[in-house]
Amino acid sequence: MQINPYMMFTGQCREAFDFYAKALGVPVAFAMTYGESPMAEQCEAGQKDWIMHTQIEGGGVVLMGADGPQIDVPAGGGTVINIAVDTPEEAERVFAALLEGGSATMPIQETFWAHRWGMLVDRFGKPWMVNCMKPM
Repeated sequence: MQINPYMMFTGQCREAFDFYAKALGVPVAFAMTYGESPMAEQCEAGQKDWIMHTQIEGGGVVLMGADGPQIDVPAGGGTVINIAVDTPEEAERVFAALLEGGSATMPIQETFWAHRWGMLVDRFGKPWMVNCMKPM
């Protein structure tokens, strides 16, 4: 299991991650826009250049981020903890455990990038993502 911070933005993700990469002296390891994704036709024209997923890696830590067109990011907020697991079964288990007393914001399901992916807010009001990636 790997636990990573995931930062949510509303259009500033590319600028922020370019800044973080430069400040930390690490390259942007991956970046995909909504327009480059299989979801390109589903997003608004002004959001096609928004980042669907990006990450930088350094010192054994992966910092992830995205622009969330369907997510209301509070000022100064928007950090989500991402838990990466190896199997869909583990993703289902972890999601269900964290969901106890909380609420799902995106039900756990298969996506084009993950065997399972879901988002929730736990009973303490903290946002989480559970992710079982498909090979890239």
